[in-house]
Amino acid sequence: MRRINWHTIRLLLIIFTMIFLYSFSSKRNSQRKINKIEIKFESNENMFLTHEMVNNLLIQNFGGASTIQKDKLDLNTLEAVLDDHEMIEKAQVFSTVDGFLNTRITQKTPIVRVITDTDSYYLDSKGDRMSLSENFSARVPLVVGAISEENCKPFLKLFNEINKDDFLSKNITAAEIMPSGNVVLTNRSYDYKIIFGKPKNVERKFKNYKAFYHHAIRDTLIKNYKEVNLMFIQQVVCKK
Repeated sequence: MRRINWHTIRLLLIIFTMIFLYSFSSKRNSQRKINKIEIKFESNENMFLTHEMVNNLLIQNFGGASTIQKDKLDLNTLEAVLDDHEMIEKAQVFSTVDGFLNTRITQKTPIVRVITDTDSYYLDSKGDRMSLSENFSARVPLVVGAISEENCKPFLKLFNEINKDDFLSKNITAAEIMPSGNVVLTNRSYDYKIIFGKPKNVERKFKNYKAFYHHAIRDTLIKNYKEVNLMFIQQVVCKK
């Protein structure tokens, strides 16, 4: 008569017990309801959105924290809803075992503010539109003239160069886009206009402008200039 292998039986019992406990805990966990929404902004600067605004977006799309089970929660859909918001660059949404819905928000960064006869809005570094916020007003150059959401792409390199450069971002306050496509810039400290021309050779033109500025700032005559022309790559032409 074959002897019973108690070692094998114990091993099988342990395996079945583990499977049962895992299934039980998984079912209990899936039936838990979301009891709290936790929202964190990756940067505390430029708060165009508030926690309440993000919270309302989430509630509108899953019905409220106390009314939905974790297994009914579509995290991908929630992320997609948030990513589609014009002020959000990236959203991450995940739930925890204790019933918390965690949301991490990275906001878009505006680089200019476009002003038209009928509208006013921001553009980010990719040329995407951002509506103005009641919570925060970004200190970025104002852009007027022959520009729209549809034709802004050629000017993005110019706007991004201003935004990323510490000197230019503090010095350049406005840009006018002429019907010809030429750009005229306004500086913060003096009355002269900066004739930039077409948005080409951007780095070289700004390098010339910074060299002119740092040289001319030592000369009191800089206050008499009416125009600084950067259209000629090899030189800066000034008019008094």
